[in-house]
Amino acid sequence: MAQPEDPPRFAAIIVAAGTGTRAGQSIPKQYVRWRGKPVLRHSAETLLAAGAQPLVVAIAPDAADQAREALAGLDSIILVDGGETRRASVAAGLEALAGEQPERVLIHDAARPTLPHSVIDRVLAALDNRPGAIPALHVVDTIARTKDGVMTGQEDRTALARVQTPQGFRYADILSAHRTWDTATDPTDDAQVLRAAGGEVAIVEGSEKLAKLTFAEDFAMQAPPVRTGTGFDVHALAEGEELWLGGLKIDHDKGLAGHSDADVALHALVDAILGAIGNGDIGTHFPPSDERWRGASSAQFLQHAVSLAGEAGYRIGNLDLTIICEAPRIGPHKDEMREKIADLASVQVDAVSVKATTTERLGFTGRGEGIAAQAAATLIREDFE
Repeated sequence: MAQPEDPPRFAAIIVAAGTGTRAGQSIPKQYVRWRGKPVLRHSAETLLAAGAQPLVVAIAPDAADQAREALAGLDSIILVDGGETRRASVAAGLEALAGEQPERVLIHDAARPTLPHSVIDRVLAALDNRPGAIPALHVVDTIARTKDGVMTGQEDRTALARVQTPQGFRYADILSAHRTWDTATDPTDDAQVLRAAGGEVAIVEGSEKLAKLTFAEDFAMQAPPVRTGTGFDVHALAEGEELWLGGLKIDHDKGLAGHSDADVALHALVDAILGAIGNGDIGTHFPPSDERWRGASSAQFLQHAVSLAGEAGYRIGNLDLTIICEAPRIGPHKDEMREKIADLASVQVDAVSVKATTTERLGFTGRGEGIAAQAAATLIREDFE
């Protein structure tokens, strides 16, 4: 005999009807790709995995195509047109669930993509004893009252909390509260709506991971705090060429052949930095087909890569370089190379490592036909301590 299916744990609503203009993106922030997916999809997947059924997503009336693309392949989703305000969008979502009559509903902001399952569980558990529950964090900073740029007093932070979403409610209670809301000022969240109708709202532990993406810098701050890249380059040794290596001109009977000065060591470092920020390689930025770079100093290539890392929000953590050749001997030049590279990359000397090895006379480097270099770069997000 077939066993009856367990009833859905809860229904959920994601509010995604805003324009997100403060985020400084070319499209509404809920559809911007963040950590490999549209922002909206992150919390949608989490809520569905936690048992939400159905999941209502309130969107702008002209954003249906963007929403369908962002949520492609996900089941149990209902798209509804949101309103001009957050409350109107939530009300539309609640009305869309009227035929389902779920016992409980979670209401979440699309701009909070990282949603821990533990927070969902705490909010739902609190609804056993209260008609509403919200996740919140303690306030740790001093909260000042100000006027005209001057501090006029301060609040008791022990009596304050930072409210997050998802906020949970018994469905019948929050639906009724929204239907009877008649205050001229729009609420900033649904807990205010329930409290205005006389409902009690429990507070459960929130999570710092529930950070809200509001401004352009929020998207940058959510980038990985540390990124790494590797680089590898080879150039042939030839008669009549100057030998530039690690930013230094070294006396040798042969030099490296190439379109620029062919500094194989700096080229490997450039590729390592560009690789760490996912911005192509040295050939992308300085193609050998471009006559501007004929005979050019590779020092400017390295400085350009460092500047691109800075534009991406990263600084150089350390650079690790290995030069592979039989000759010339690198040992006598290592310290000066480190100093030169540190200067070009705007880092301390102890953030640069220069090593050398041979291939025991095997291969093209062993036969003295060329020099190879490999490098690794570690980049640290500018705001990361």
